[in-house]
Amino acid sequence: MSFMVKAMDIAPFNAVLLCAGVYISYSILHWLFVKHPLENIPGPKPTSWLYGNLKQLLSMNAWDVHRQLVEEYPGVVGIRGLFGAKMLYVYDPTALHTVLVKDQNIFEETRFFIKSHKLVLGPGLVASLGESHRRQRKLLNPVFSTTHMRDILPILYHVAGQLQIAIESRVCAGQTEIDMVDWMGRVALEFIGQAGLGYSFDPLVEDKSDKYATALKAFSYAMADSAFLRRLLPYLPTLSWGGIGHAIAKMVPHKGTQRLVSVVDMMHERSIAILEEKRRALSQGDAVVSHQVGQGKDIMSVLLRANLEAAAEDKLPEEEIIGQMSTMIIAAMDTTSNMLVMILCRLSEFPECQKKLREEIVAAGADNPDTSYDTLMNLPYLDAVIRETLRLHAPVSQVFRETRKDAVLPLSEPIRGKDGSTVHEIFVPKDTQIIVGLMNANRNKAVWGEDAMEWNPERWLSPLPESLTDAKIPGVYSNIMTFLGGARSCIGFKFSILEMKAVLSLLLPKFVFEQSGAPVCWNSAAVLYPSVGGYGGKASLPMKLRLVGGEGRPAAK
Repeated sequence: MSFMVKAMDIAPFNAVLLCAGVYISYSILHWLFVKHPLENIPGPKPTSWLYGNLKQLLSMNAWDVHRQLVEEYPGVVGIRGLFGAKMLYVYDPTALHTVLVKDQNIFEETRFFIKSHKLVLGPGLVASLGESHRRQRKLLNPVFSTTHMRDILPILYHVAGQLQIAIESRVCAGQTEIDMVDWMGRVALEFIGQAGLGYSFDPLVEDKSDKYATALKAFSYAMADSAFLRRLLPYLPTLSWGGIGHAIAKMVPHKGTQRLVSVVDMMHERSIAILEEKRRALSQGDAVVSHQVGQGKDIMSVLLRANLEAAAEDKLPEEEIIGQMSTMIIAAMDTTSNMLVMILCRLSEFPECQKKLREEIVAAGADNPDTSYDTLMNLPYLDAVIRETLRLHAPVSQVFRETRKDAVLPLSEPIRGKDGSTVHEIFVPKDTQIIVGLMNANRNKAVWGEDAMEWNPERWLSPLPESLTDAKIPGVYSNIMTFLGGARSCIGFKFSILEMKAVLSLLLPKFVFEQSGAPVCWNSAAVLYPSVGGYGGKASLPMKLRLVGGEGRPAAK
């Protein structure tokens, strides 16, 4: 009898061991003898079984890896992810169209991206899928339209004018070297503050911006520091930032996670305060709204009015509105500011281009805050400089997607498989992760020509090559993939370009920008950024500035 009891006690444990053994054995045998559909796609060897190729692709100095992919593997590359999972890296134009446009509901945002961004930013546009994303996008589209961009240009020029005055005062006081990362970050935050939220974060007067702005600059670093931890989120229960989700995040013994918690707490608190202030003003009528920052033309005021008038099924609940605010602040800050720094960096390397652009702006009379929208948008060389910098130096080099079911990926040009066969299309199993190579799509020599790796604004002043027009790049802007394409393309790309044009049209006629000689590295982080002295350092790019028309004195007016 006792033997029977002991046998019954041990049996369940043995059953678990047996099942585990069978599963492990099956997995090993399957790995050894069953060929994976992506096994035949050529690619570089993984550097480790744990990280695959991801540690290389996600490093701060990933430039050689990206160059190897675009030069040695045409259009699509077989790579390894965590624990050796098979993935694809894609920059072939036809494949990109399938992933981002044609079958975008199959090639969805990855679970770790949605979960992590929903956790830290709330259920805003980037953290939503399906019907929720469609509803949010429908309400947001009008506030990012060309018509509304015309309305907010005076706000952008006002902020850019404050920046011009602030920098000029320092140059005239004898400060010849200025950190442009700091100033471009401050002006980008003030742009989204005044034109986006109807709120002033930073008057651009003091040498240091406020505590909130400083904390926001740490967001990208904190997200990068916690990148691998965030990849575990799909395997954990869904958590929101409030309650238990917040409590668990605060207990994680990880520096990057703790920094992220601090930034998100501050951002959430400030967003709620701004929202309450906007609602109070709207309830008191147009007279009160017209005296606020943005004068009621800011994106958030327009969105709140539209939300009040929307049909019940299209209205955004409060948590989604707060999510839009957090998303706008983060999405519009580092990307635009770091692109402005890159443009100034390139113009300092090519002084003849800087001079040509300055002359165009002055000749058109676009060097004052009263410049019209049409005048600013019809400066061909300014447009060419911005387009070329966005093409060659996409602020986000890659994004991830994940197949929700089995799919077929067609290619614009066949590739040679590992077995020597010609591959015209690729079967992609469900739950496969895809890396969309935005930067390499913009640098593809088969599409852009042999000078694809060179910064050459002049290319935009001549007819584009047939190889580019024939490729039918699915990007939402100017045949480049920088702002993505399809329903999840960057909704604020017109706003970003308008910010850049406003800043450049006021700064270039006033200042000459020159290199400082500091050893600058451009970091391939979540958002491209420069640092001095080595990769992974604090964002910084000192430049030498002098006034146009004089040394240490105001330029002639």
